[in-house]
Amino acid sequence: MDLLIKNIKGLVQVRDSPPQKVCGSEMAELPVIENAWLIASNGKIMKYGRMENFTGLDAAEIIDATGRYVMPCFVDSHTHLVFAASRENEFVDKLRGLSYEEIARRGGGILNSANKLQQTPEDELFEMSLERAHEIMGFGTGAVEIKSGYGLTVEDELKMLRIARRIGEETPLTVKTTFLGAHAIPNGRDRNDYIREVMEVMIPRVAEENLADYCDVFCEKGFFTPEETVLIVEQGKKYGLKPKIHANQLRISGGVQAGVQTSALSVDHLESIGQEEIDVLKGSATMATMLPGAAFFLNSDYPPARRMMEAGLAVSIASDYNPGSAPCGKMAFMLSLACIKMKMTPQEAFNAATINAAYAMDVGDLLGSITPGKDASFILTKEIPSVEYIPYAFGSDVIDRVIIKGKIIE
Repeated sequence: MDLLIKNIKGLVQVRDSPPQKVCGSEMAELPVIENAWLIASNGKIMKYGRMENFTGLDAAEIIDATGRYVMPCFVDSHTHLVFAASRENEFVDKLRGLSYEEIARRGGGILNSANKLQQTPEDELFEMSLERAHEIMGFGTGAVEIKSGYGLTVEDELKMLRIARRIGEETPLTVKTTFLGAHAIPNGRDRNDYIREVMEVMIPRVAEENLADYCDVFCEKGFFTPEETVLIVEQGKKYGLKPKIHANQLRISGGVQAGVQTSALSVDHLESIGQEEIDVLKGSATMATMLPGAAFFLNSDYPPARRMMEAGLAVSIASDYNPGSAPCGKMAFMLSLACIKMKMTPQEAFNAATINAAYAMDVGDLLGSITPGKDASFILTKEIPSVEYIPYAFGSDVIDRVIIKGKIIE
């Protein structure tokens, strides 16, 4: 079906020949065509231009976007969307002063989510996760990465990944999946024995059933060391799983170095990062992905986005949607946090949540910019005064409708 959107106030992130990612000072540049039109066919962007050059094309579906902006859907490259239950009791514990590590030692945190997930039947868990998938589509997300890591047994890790794959089959979302068996050591398990199981049993099973695109490790004190991280993701690479690393969330952990050493697609979190880590990332192909929702919810330090960009790095933003440390999948709010707490400009934040996030999810050929041949996945805003209004009005619903692969999401 052909779709025509005309009288667009501003067509945002237009790049005829987009770079793989934008770095450093380039992140301040956000190309916009004012008073524009766009036509899509069979779920792909065909062409666009200024209304003054519009030739009256026919289309089965016509949208008049007077006063409104059109921009590419957000790409959320780091989530834990498949989980069995919320953890608001731990939220109260945090308010009473307990730290992330203290809650984990008491059986909370990741192990709490694992216990609940292991007890939840697959179909029931799928329905819960599908509801969240529809929620984030309504928030403007067109592509999402979904991790395992709350299973921590062979069968439950596979269960999570099957559900994640199914979400990609039963929704218009572009979905990438990540095996995160090395999220925590289960209660009662010998550390070395569990790592052996991750490497010698879980990874081969995941690959055999083609359930994951990436392999991730929570590289953090009390969880997995840099040396263990390298061993696990190198094993994943043997089975075709690209590395993505949880790095430097609670403290400087060596996760950035492990990620660059193993050619990870991205290193994610980075609340704790120094000049050494920034220097290691320079010149590498690894994306620095920041998760401001987790810093907000845990009331921790935010990644030093300005310092990283001034060093010439490319940075991306993701939600980290999960029940324990970031129970929010609204990417527009992540942009607000990036601007307010990390001193990014709206233009830098949009680049971080679109073109750079697409790089961090390895979907830059499909998403992240308004480019002929890419997926017709975009957000149509309500009538708003400017692009800057979106992160500025952090509590407002500024989205009129979402279109994913040419389909209007109801």
